[in-house]
Amino acid sequence: MQIHLGTDHAGFEFKETLKAHLTDSGHEVIDHGALEYDALDDYPSFCIAAAEAVVAARAEGTDALGVVIGGSGNGEQMAANKVAGARCALAWNTEIAKLAREHNDAWLVSVGARQHEEADSIAIVDAFIATPYSDDARHNRRIGQIAQYESR
Repeated sequence: MQIHLGTDHAGFEFKETLKAHLTDSGHEVIDHGALEYDALDDYPSFCIAAAEAVVAARAEGTDALGVVIGGSGNGEQMAANKVAGARCALAWNTEIAKLAREHNDAWLVSVGARQHEEADSIAIVDAFIATPYSDDARHNRRIGQIAQYESR
């Protein structure tokens, strides 16, 4: 699977660890930055780039998901969700990550690198990636309502 990553300085170290983990797991990892540690950088451009890439890849039929990372994950999720068609969920445990995929067909997950131990953050991302969308009629209906509002 193609996995797009985006973070600022707050998630930089975890992104590097996660990138190696995902690559070792057989995924094609595309890093949208930050590409070096800069304590003064800003997350929006990196997270927006990752979300745009996920939306574009999926539109082309590529099996793609994304991970945006920050100190809390809150702003990163907000930035990613400004991209038309993106659905990014803030996940703070594996159950929320699974539900984001199963019920909401989230294409990106946001993780707060300063909120979890590294192993727990990796488990959240792994759960998100491994969980398929349920394709249940009620979930399709709800996602459709969101998309309809977004298109206005």
